[in-house]
Amino acid sequence: MTGVDKLIAEDLIEIGALSLSPNDPFTWASGIKSPIYCDNRMTLYYPELRKKIALGLVEIIKEKYSDVDIIAGTATAGIPHATLVSDIMNLPMVYVRAKAKEHGKGNQIEGKIEKGKKAVLIEDLISTGGSSVVCAKALEDEGIEVLGIAAIFTYELDLADTTYKVNTLSNYSALIDVCLNKSIITKDDLEKLKKWRSNPKDESWMNK
Repeated sequence: MTGVDKLIAEDLIEIGALSLSPNDPFTWASGIKSPIYCDNRMTLYYPELRKKIALGLVEIIKEKYSDVDIIAGTATAGIPHATLVSDIMNLPMVYVRAKAKEHGKGNQIEGKIEKGKKAVLIEDLISTGGSSVVCAKALEDEGIEVLGIAAIFTYELDLADTTYKVNTLSNYSALIDVCLNKSIITKDDLEKLKKWRSNPKDESWMNK
């Protein structure tokens, strides 16, 4: 899959799903100030791109998690991609919420639960990784083995304490390379971007 990471990064930039703003940072829901914002939900609007993403995720799963029995999507952003992947691979699918519903049956996992089965969790984006870990552990609590996590994009932060294998189609490093080649960012911007990734909770990168 050599070069796929940069091709996907280019696609995400082109549709406006990936934005870099090192001099006017975004604020995440966690409160972290970030020079990057990724909204992969925009990919659903573009049939060719969403199919390319689905096929790329299928390739990852076949290569890294070939003994998978179930495709699991994270609610809500991972659900459409998991649906496409499970359809291509002709596999059962479930989806997992960050927490159980407070009404009805109180389900956290929607779909048939079969203990002993092996699942791959589909995410659209890995930021700090916390939400992915929560969903993976919910599957394991129900007796389902989580082989790993497959996602479209990662910020490469690795803040969450996890031993789960993670494979993605694209990443922060590829994005930076593409943006430099296209003169979207300068070398001064590059230093800010590298400093942020080394410690995103340290806001001193904004003053560099």
